[in-house]
Amino acid sequence: MALISYAQRFQVLEVQQTFYEPPREATLRRWRAGVPPEFEFTIKAWQLITHEAKSPTYRRLRTSLSAEQRTQVGGFRWTPVVERAWDTTLNCARILDATAILFQCPASFRPTEPAATRMREFLSRAPRPAGVRLLWEPRGPWPDDLVRSLCEELDLTHAADPFLRPSLTPMAYYRLHGITGAHHVYTDTQLAQLADMVGAGPAYVMFNNVLRAADASRFTELMADRESAATTPAVLRSPRRSR
Repeated sequence: MALISYAQRFQVLEVQQTFYEPPREATLRRWRAGVPPEFEFTIKAWQLITHEAKSPTYRRLRTSLSAEQRTQVGGFRWTPVVERAWDTTLNCARILDATAILFQCPASFRPTEPAATRMREFLSRAPRPAGVRLLWEPRGPWPDDLVRSLCEELDLTHAADPFLRPSLTPMAYYRLHGITGAHHVYTDTQLAQLADMVGAGPAYVMFNNVLRAADASRFTELMADRESAATTPAVLRSPRRSR
């Protein structure tokens, strides 16, 4: 789907390419110039920050890393190579005027004290851009209490797949990965369940991968119908309920 067509249908786009290998600045500027000023970008932080070099996602990395540098990446280690990766991520966010940066962690990033300590060190050292929300998506068995406390301490927004766990921060950021896999198509019942889950407070709802654009459109229509029904005077709604 062309970006201009996407922007006519949706209000926000999460950029995944910044995770694998950040695009050239000219590409980022073209994306920003090709959408309305009010259109919103969020981006994923470069994988060098969160994923170790043994991750299969590094197959899509074009930047050359020495053997020593490959031992210094991932897990929020504050090393020269990770510091440069964060600077690159910030530059991408600046060009796109992104409103949020997502740290998507692999399941191998376990809920241990050393992991939490590295997160604290990284976020105490890493320059934090004004007006840009930092999102954290832990995978694996991270206890709710630990996720909630780290998000509060480090001023992070919890990103989660709502069919796996709720977001644990006041602003929710939901990422739909597909219940049965990457090619999952959400049923009407599942979209209604999703609407119930996210309807209680402010939330981003992101359907992962272009394949789910149709699901995103259906969900947008569902939420618009619910909002319309909620703002219709009760005297007009009553006869409908009685049918």
